[in-house]
Amino acid sequence: MPVILVADKFEKSGLDGLNALGCEVVFRPDAKDDELVEAVRSSSPSILIVRGTKVSEAALSAGPLELVVRAGAGYNTIDVAAASRLGILVANCPGKNAIAVAELAMGLILSLDRRIPDNVADLRQGRWRKKAYSEAKGLYGRTLGLIGLGNIGLETLARAKAFGLKCIAWSRSLTPEKAELLGVGFAESPIDVARNCDIASVHLALNNETRNLLGRDFFAAMKPGAFFINTSRAEVIDQAALTDAVREKGLRAGLDVFDEEPTSGEGEVDAPIFQMEGVYGTHHIGASTEQAQEAIAAETVRIVREYLTTGHAPHAVNLAKRSPAVAMLAVRHFDRVGVLAHVFDCLRDAGINVQETENVVFEGAEAAVARIHLDRKPDERALSSIKECQDIISISLVDLKP
Repeated sequence: MPVILVADKFEKSGLDGLNALGCEVVFRPDAKDDELVEAVRSSSPSILIVRGTKVSEAALSAGPLELVVRAGAGYNTIDVAAASRLGILVANCPGKNAIAVAELAMGLILSLDRRIPDNVADLRQGRWRKKAYSEAKGLYGRTLGLIGLGNIGLETLARAKAFGLKCIAWSRSLTPEKAELLGVGFAESPIDVARNCDIASVHLALNNETRNLLGRDFFAAMKPGAFFINTSRAEVIDQAALTDAVREKGLRAGLDVFDEEPTSGEGEVDAPIFQMEGVYGTHHIGASTEQAQEAIAAETVRIVREYLTTGHAPHAVNLAKRSPAVAMLAVRHFDRVGVLAHVFDCLRDAGINVQETENVVFEGAEAAVARIHLDRKPDERALSSIKECQDIISISLVDLKP
């Protein structure tokens, strides 16, 4: 019976779904750091499920893990490089929280324009300041610039249009033709967005290409008094540069993520940026709606089910995008015991490493074809030795070099 360790908060529907797969589910929502390492060691799970819990190399190597599922979109809290070295799949649940994050982004935009948090704070203190709070510009006809146009960016775009905002966007995958189809203005760079928008909203995944992507030149290009929204990851921006822009240019910011963010569910916050007038913050709650979490739980169960039944993990993020193989050996053979073992023995004797293998059986299960991707081409001697097996029908070699 497969053991699944759930080392984070997880919806009951998700736990029920995992149990329904016939798995032993170990629920340790508070297992962090060394406790997570011990939980992996003691429960020996083949599958680990987390949300915000950091998964270190020590945790990955503490037990017989085969798959780690991030019950959410981002996976920067998991040591993916270590997982790849250890042969552990890492999968996520992209798109399932897109609507929730887009809703929060719009909420922050509205809050900045109408200064809703300040209204509430003053009324709670018994202060009536109608004149001061009647100076909002309004959103209709203003320009929203989207940095990133994946699932969340697209959901934000749809909601922004409903408010009558003009929209421009930059994304590495966005072309002028695609922008026209989406009804959004095409921007050639993040700086181009900054120059031409009244509101900039960031929707980027964190990776080596996006880390610190938005720095001083970006904020310097923004209009004085413009709004800046970040509901993605703190690390994609230079927070010190944003702080200076708030102070010097009167930028207003709505941040769901920030540099000094605590790693636990509760704690103390020492983030000077939130002491600045014109900056509103939320508690990294972009994906934290019941709707989003139920959808993520259902997707997590689907990923686990697919892996257990097929060996493939949907949304795996650490499989090689390009195989190092330089040749493919296609072996048509009778579907009998020992045929592939013979082929692999011949390749081993020739010092050739197998990168990927697929063996497809024909209807009737009398014959099959094996497609074997190799790190170098076998010579005539190796091919001749493979042909010696009487159960091999034919072989062919395809050069995979570009």
